[in-house]
Amino acid sequence: MIKKPVSILCFSLLSLLGSLQADEGMWLFNGLPLEQFKSKYGFEPTAEWTDHLMKSSVRFNVGGSASFVSSNGLVLTNHHVGSDTLNKLSTKENNYYEDGFLAKNFDEELKAPDLELNQLIEITDVTDQVNQSVKDNMSPGEAAAARQTAISKIEQTATDQSGLRSDVVALYGGARYHLYQYKKYTDVRLVWAPESAIAFFGGDADNFEYPRYCLDACLFRVYEDGKPANVDHFLKWSDNGAKNDELVFVSGNPGSTSRIYTMAALKYERDHYLPYVLDFIRRREILLQQFGLNSTESARIARDGLFGFQNARKARMGMLQGLQDPALMHAKQQAEQRILAQVKEDPKLKQYAAAWDKIAEVQQQKAKRLGTGISLNTRLFNIAQTLVQMSDEDKKPSEQRLAEYRDSARDSMEQQLFSSAPVHPELEQVILGDLIARMLELRGADDPLCQQILEGNNPLDRAAQLAGGTQLMDVDYRKKLAKQGTDGCQDPLIQLAQLVDPVVRQQRKESEELQEIERQAYSQISEALFATQGTSTYPDATFTLRLSYGPVKGYQENGIEIPAFTTMGGTFDHETAHQGQADYDLPQSWRDASAKINPDTPFNFVCTADIIGGNSGSPVVNKDLELVGLIFDGNIQSLIGDYIYSDKQGRSVSVHSSAIRDALRHIYNADHIADQLGN
Repeated sequence: MIKKPVSILCFSLLSLLGSLQADEGMWLFNGLPLEQFKSKYGFEPTAEWTDHLMKSSVRFNVGGSASFVSSNGLVLTNHHVGSDTLNKLSTKENNYYEDGFLAKNFDEELKAPDLELNQLIEITDVTDQVNQSVKDNMSPGEAAAARQTAISKIEQTATDQSGLRSDVVALYGGARYHLYQYKKYTDVRLVWAPESAIAFFGGDADNFEYPRYCLDACLFRVYEDGKPANVDHFLKWSDNGAKNDELVFVSGNPGSTSRIYTMAALKYERDHYLPYVLDFIRRREILLQQFGLNSTESARIARDGLFGFQNARKARMGMLQGLQDPALMHAKQQAEQRILAQVKEDPKLKQYAAAWDKIAEVQQQKAKRLGTGISLNTRLFNIAQTLVQMSDEDKKPSEQRLAEYRDSARDSMEQQLFSSAPVHPELEQVILGDLIARMLELRGADDPLCQQILEGNNPLDRAAQLAGGTQLMDVDYRKKLAKQGTDGCQDPLIQLAQLVDPVVRQQRKESEELQEIERQAYSQISEALFATQGTSTYPDATFTLRLSYGPVKGYQENGIEIPAFTTMGGTFDHETAHQGQADYDLPQSWRDASAKINPDTPFNFVCTADIIGGNSGSPVVNKDLELVGLIFDGNIQSLIGDYIYSDKQGRSVSVHSSAIRDALRHIYNADHIADQLGN
């Protein structure tokens, strides 16, 4: 059930530049733009329409979206969202990521080691409950602690009463807080995945480009009590899929956007944060490439991580290039000056003018802190850190703990901590050695903490000692430490986590205080914008369920008309045009089935729906709530979408529903799966 919509202010950059452009927006399900639907498209979704779409949508805990597509628990998402699980299930003998997978019956479906899928059930506004805990005379640190305590109590009470996963989410820069309650599915099994060669056809060269020819799709199934779950809310499968100029809707979980940001915050992103992050991404990308050259097995182990970093590099380059556009920044500067002038001239609003200065001061502090943190994030070190912190946090009342260790979050945390997914010590060692070396570069090799970490060794030798001496690959050993605590533990990674934990906690505390200053400042800006710009729009993305919409529509690039659709037949032409390039080699299954494939079947298509990272795997539906496509990417022109939306060339890219169905039937001999879609 969806609670009564709340009409709130939007912090979109475009709300500063003027009215919302075209079909902009990642809309809350309890605050849809009903008047815009009606006035522009003559469509009025009912409460039942909204509720059904909401409950047919699914979130992957690894960072993606999905949807129920059958009554017996089939879940459709992207191959690249499922790749984490595909790699964890793969072995040297069975490479499901590269070679694909098909279960011929329920018994052959493979259980994922640590997946959690979330189905949103209810949204409640809890703003007053959160804000009443913060008093005017509190310091930023005290305010942050009070706010977190209130959030913890709300989450725990909601979980106790409903049995649902309960997360309080800050929206509109902290001006509003909503409680999201989810049904959790933790018995999740792999049903079908195509080969990576067609799921990521064109490789890094085609990534974020269009036209595309990718079957970036896979199917899982949720189980309850050891049986396929009976699902009340699932999407029907369209007979014909998306059509040109048709209005479509995207229901998914966009990760995060920064359209609220002031000019000072955008300059920090442009001049400090994004260059810093890109430097790290490029470094890790090279490391994984080099590791993969050691052997075929090394390449398999590194491939998922390498794809992730290649994808991140290209995405953030697009974001940075957008912020380096003088025209965009000039327009932002002028718009901000106009708003500030209005605020300063209005006796009721001038108290908020200092908020922009506070945010600017925080950016200066963030720039000074950049690169001073403890970044040793390998899988084994993260396990060690979790065990060390859990040992301390469990001694406190739940509401006083760090968020991830509260009782309300315990099940999700333990599912990851005790995952049986394979750990590859040789890759762990290489990454840890590079991270220690990077710490020395950023903090200085003579830094006392760095010297303590090294224990007289160079970074690579120290990493070998740590990775070679730990027992944390043993799940039973992790469970033992979780039960008895880590005091006195001699495991070298546990001892490393204990060594750095005081610094980690202090830096986290300082970061949360800065976040609280920003939160209060943006809340004041919200009041000013509310008074000057009006209401009824959307907040920045928060990896919670949102609805985007827009027509299926091509665009023009360099004077060339780019059509909205590609075809399955065009895939073979695309291969021929790039003959000799490995990323354009179709899998043998496609060559064998070429005579069965209708060459005119739509394959990929674009629409103007406003999406961002996290929307991967989102269902694309028509007005009748039929699944017509599957989001898997945006084009290169859409990458500025973290900061600003434009439908001039920016497009979201989807796999056409007809291509998924036809591939199952004609290429993968999976009629038994295709027959379940939408039924």
